[in-house]
Amino acid sequence: MSDADSSLAPPAEADLDSVRRLGEAYQRIHTEVGKVIVGQQQVIEEILIAMFAGGHCLLVGVPGLAKTLLIRTLADCLDLSFSRVQFTPDLMPADITGTEVIQEDKTSGTRAFRFLPGPIFANVVLADEINRTPPKTQAALLEAMQEHQVTVGGKRHQLPEPFFVLATQNPIEQEGTYPLPEAQLDRFMFNVQVDYPSEDEEFQIVRQTTADLAPRTSKTLTQQEIGALQHFVRRVPVADHVIRYAMQFTRLTRNRGPEVPDFVKKYVSWGAGPRASQYLVLGAKARAVLHGRPYAGTEDVRAVAAPVLRHRLMTNFNAEAEGIRPDDIVARLAAMIPQDPQSLAPGKSFEPVFKTA
Repeated sequence: MSDADSSLAPPAEADLDSVRRLGEAYQRIHTEVGKVIVGQQQVIEEILIAMFAGGHCLLVGVPGLAKTLLIRTLADCLDLSFSRVQFTPDLMPADITGTEVIQEDKTSGTRAFRFLPGPIFANVVLADEINRTPPKTQAALLEAMQEHQVTVGGKRHQLPEPFFVLATQNPIEQEGTYPLPEAQLDRFMFNVQVDYPSEDEEFQIVRQTTADLAPRTSKTLTQQEIGALQHFVRRVPVADHVIRYAMQFTRLTRNRGPEVPDFVKKYVSWGAGPRASQYLVLGAKARAVLHGRPYAGTEDVRAVAAPVLRHRLMTNFNAEAEGIRPDDIVARLAAMIPQDPQSLAPGKSFEPVFKTA
């Protein structure tokens, strides 16, 4: 075992049992969701990785790709309470968090304020078309997403656990929309791209949805089981060189320093912050367990790099003019950053030791 792997101890039998249980649950969830949703395997996997890592997701795709149905089906499969908020220009923060109303005690005649919880008090909150509401209302989600609580009338109200915000956004229609501020985008662990189905998948969708069928899903995991598995994901060991590999992705998106590739300096205005490194490691841990491995590797970091980084890279006019997307930049970084532990040893982490792109 190399020095970089010295932190990896043999997994205990209880941990191996947790890996098996989570892997089995992953397969059951796929089976149940497949009764309603055709295809979108990568989308389902990325959402589940984020959920078991305790993160939130932003789903971006054109209308009609079953984003809302997918989120509702996942909530049903996981035995979680579900709430949908349709974001509109006239939506107010109190419409999401809840508000205080005056209530009269009929026996004594006294009046007092009583808090009425809003739709955010659910395990899975679907923020549908989140960019259609003004920043004032968008900001109502910030405290909930970060602290899992809301503050109304000077009092804190804890949200139910587990708590996930799954937001949808239409990338085409921009009239009457409000771009999400960077601070809020950074609260989303993953930016999940929902693409068009293949020809065979679309055939199955049309045949299934135009027949007199009403598929039913079965519960796979309870709230308590999901919470326990979330804690287990954080206990998954990760070697130092894997952490440094994740940090490379984040640090090399910041267009400062001699080690930053020229294409990043050319196309990126602002790079990702430390939260991206945290989510890369957490996502790698969750993905490893879902695939039946009790430890995270560099291949897991590479697999989650795009959904973690694509909404944290602010590209400039040069990138727009040449059709360069954040995914293209992440792909070029993945092709350049070495995966071997020796190249990622302390003191060599950020030297220009890249392979030819």
